[in-house]
Amino acid sequence: MRVAVIVFPGSNCDRDLRIALEAAGAGVSMVWHKDIDLPAGIDLVAIPGGFSFGDYLRCGAIAANSPISRAVVAHAGRGGYVLGICNGFQVLTETGLLPGVLLRNAALKYVCKPARLRVETADSVFTRGYDAGAEVTFPIAHHDGNYFADEATLDRLDAEDRVAFRYCDNPNGSARDIAGILSENRRVLGLMPHPERMADPIHGNTEGRVMFQTLVAALQPA
Repeated sequence: MRVAVIVFPGSNCDRDLRIALEAAGAGVSMVWHKDIDLPAGIDLVAIPGGFSFGDYLRCGAIAANSPISRAVVAHAGRGGYVLGICNGFQVLTETGLLPGVLLRNAALKYVCKPARLRVETADSVFTRGYDAGAEVTFPIAHHDGNYFADEATLDRLDAEDRVAFRYCDNPNGSARDIAGILSENRRVLGLMPHPERMADPIHGNTEGRVMFQTLVAALQPA
């Protein structure tokens, strides 16, 4: 399984994401935002957390217009898999690959702490390693993690079983406690919490490792 981790100016979780994916058995290429093409044979594109372009304009808005983002959208359009974490989730909404937007936290403060999440669906390559209804803990570290969409979009996400994770104790005001969502074809996942920060025993918790192991197992060539 081959993964492209996209690196923007201001990305700061790209190395963490690479290590978590490599530990699960993936081959990882780091791809700079000015590149116009993804490496050949990529199965998954992973967009890491951080503060791409300093979060100027809107979080993820400038990154969504980088040359490589056109290749990411094309990859998704061909049915490729995409994972966006924290700032990566913001980028995915700005590209239109996922609906909604990430707003300033309701308390208007940066939040950095472990967050308890409920796995809402096991019906995706990202979440099938968990039981639906199970609770996991991933860290959060964001200032603009408040997920918002109109009521029709929220109803559709619920009806189509596309909410991947919900907060058990909503830390940022997200609509319907949403922490992560899936695309219509279930091949794109955006989530604000950081599973890559719970992927090694030294972190004190390996519940995030399950996601990466599940991805590698699902996308590994037979």
